[in-house]
Amino acid sequence: MATQVQGLSAAGGAVTGSVAMLLRLEGLVVAVASAVLYARTGASWWLFAALWLAPDLSMLAYLKRPCLGARYYNVAHTYLLPGVLALLGWLLHANALLPGALIWVNHIGVDRLLGYGLKYSDGFGFTHLGVLGKRGVTSAVQN
Repeated sequence: MATQVQGLSAAGGAVTGSVAMLLRLEGLVVAVASAVLYARTGASWWLFAALWLAPDLSMLAYLKRPCLGARYYNVAHTYLLPGVLALLGWLLHANALLPGALIWVNHIGVDRLLGYGLKYSDGFGFTHLGVLGKRGVTSAVQN
C-alpha cells in the first residue's frame, strides 16, 4: 500500500526523511568538489558565473508542454551529459571542455542541495526529492 507524501505517493518516487537528507548532502559534496576541481583548472570565475545558469535554459520547454519540459529539464539536470563532456575532454585531450563540465556538475549539485530534484511530468514542482513549495520539500525532508 503506497502512502501519500505531500501530494506524491511513495510509489511515485518522491523520497522523504533521511533518504532525502542524504541526497541533499550528496549534492553539497558534489557542489564543493566540483568547485574545488574547477579552481584547479585555472579557468576564469567569470566563465563560471556566465555559464552557471545555462542548464536552466532547459526549463523553456515547459512553455511548450509540462511533459516536454520535464524531459528536457531532467536531461540537463543529470550527471550523465556533463560526465560524457568531461570524458570526451579527457579522451580527446580537449582540456577546454573540463571547466564547462565542472560548472554543469556544480549547478546540478547545488540544485540537489536546495531540493530541486528531477521532475515528474505532473508539473515543475513535482520532483524525486518531493514537492517544491512552502509545504513541499522542507516538510518532506523533516519527515
